[in-house]
Amino acid sequence: MKPLGGIIHTYQKYDPVAIPGPAGDAPDVASLAMEHMLAYGSLRELTEEELAEAIHLDPSQIAGLGPSLEALRAILEDRKRKILQKYETESVRSLAKSRFHDMAKSVHPPGRISKAFHKAVREEQIADLEDLWYQVETDRGKFPGQLMQLSERLGELYQIEQLASKYAFEGRESLGVPEAIAVKNELEAIDRLLEQLAEAAKTAKIGIIDMDLLAQFTEPGSVEQLSELQQRVQEYLKELASRQGLEHGSRGGFEISPKAVRLFQSRILTTIFSDLQASRSGRHTDHVSGEGAVESVRTKEYEFGDSLTQLDVTASMTNALIRSGHGLPVRMSAEDFVIHRTQVQPKAATAVLLDMSGSMRYGGLYVDVKRMALALDGLIRKEYPGDFVQFVEMFSLARPCHASELATLMPKPVTVFNPVVRLKADMSDPDVVEAQIPPHFTNIQHALRLARRLLVRQNTPNRQVVLITDGLPTAHFEEEVLFLLYPPDPRTEKATLREGLLCAQAGITINIFLLSSWNQSQEDVRFAYRLAESTKGRVIFVGGRDLDRYVVWDYLKRKKSIVA
Repeated sequence: MKPLGGIIHTYQKYDPVAIPGPAGDAPDVASLAMEHMLAYGSLRELTEEELAEAIHLDPSQIAGLGPSLEALRAILEDRKRKILQKYETESVRSLAKSRFHDMAKSVHPPGRISKAFHKAVREEQIADLEDLWYQVETDRGKFPGQLMQLSERLGELYQIEQLASKYAFEGRESLGVPEAIAVKNELEAIDRLLEQLAEAAKTAKIGIIDMDLLAQFTEPGSVEQLSELQQRVQEYLKELASRQGLEHGSRGGFEISPKAVRLFQSRILTTIFSDLQASRSGRHTDHVSGEGAVESVRTKEYEFGDSLTQLDVTASMTNALIRSGHGLPVRMSAEDFVIHRTQVQPKAATAVLLDMSGSMRYGGLYVDVKRMALALDGLIRKEYPGDFVQFVEMFSLARPCHASELATLMPKPVTVFNPVVRLKADMSDPDVVEAQIPPHFTNIQHALRLARRLLVRQNTPNRQVVLITDGLPTAHFEEEVLFLLYPPDPRTEKATLREGLLCAQAGITINIFLLSSWNQSQEDVRFAYRLAESTKGRVIFVGGRDLDRYVVWDYLKRKKSIVA
């Protein structure tokens, strides 16, 4: 197996097996794996090498790492210095040039390309020789083979010229062409290793060092310590992955479990709420005290009219004992009673429409949309378990999406490249299947219709649609006929606005988060305002990276207004 990449860590005066040790925060391996899934939409097994970059530790706390790397760098630099002091390159440059031109004189090109051939030789242009070869590769005779050999000679000359210009040689010993190319390869390998060692000394990423290549220039014992530390990183990473919910797959990699998803959601929310606190907005909604289903740990003295179903029995009995002493029986009065405060927790129903049309690929907007969806799902599961939330994937059509599918969603590939598209399909026709439909259009109307049907089933007056998109709709239904129209057509806008009015009649508010994109126009903005205002909703303009926090903040604000 290929040696593991990543960062290793041991503590001075501390057991080096304990990586990174009790003083350091555990690397966030789960979030790295989830971000990978958000970008690529794949549930394939992740390799240890792909997860190794999650380990970020302090190089200064790795016992012996600095001296070991410095010793290896000294060996390599000494080897490089000896090579440069031993050889000179002027003679081999002349030799390589002579070899090329002498061979060219023995080549006799066909008359139709003779002029171009001699020009390419005179100017020493390997690209021109290759072009000539493609013109004559099917010709009979010796010339195609001779041209290929001549191109190889010119390639050798290029390498010699690069060697002479890149390195300052100081010696007197001459080189042959094969020996010079071998020296060039060796010097470049040394340079790569020196860069890797310098990076490892700076970031502690010894996993980036090519151990096999390094072993060619050093004694086996020189790299033994680094190899041992790499092995410890492998063991630590496996243990850390297990703790964070990354399970070992059948083929030796890692698979993302629900525990890893929940951990990722928790860390997104932690980041969002830390920003809330910094802006003095506060995390929690205001509490409304009184009769309610959710019992709080906070208590108060009993008042006339309070229900005894929220009686704090332990505190009430303690008060009675303090008042009446330890005699039996214990007599309780109204002044002993302590009542748990309750919080009114109204139920809300939300449908989140996620734009996965072709345009969401630009700038990675689809990644931000999925991260937002996971954050909102985590918030509702943790803070408002009584609320209903349904995600809807929106493209040329729309379909309900379970929370477990969010990370795997991907923007639809563009399959029609005409500047003007006017397509329609009768979806009631049994011969028409979804796979035949170009998927990259934006059907907001169908997504709203699906969301409306889902929300009206919920027994709550607090219904909303959260629409995440970057512009105008380009698809709609008329009865059972699907229309795909680009550029955006007023016909599609009218159909979408009619669906918005049906949502308003059902008591559903539409709030639109309009993502900024390179091709956004005033028409996009005006349409978003018209759709949102038809349901007394709002349009919120937001950049992709801020989407998760704005949607979560808005959800909390809405909960606060519902309670109030």
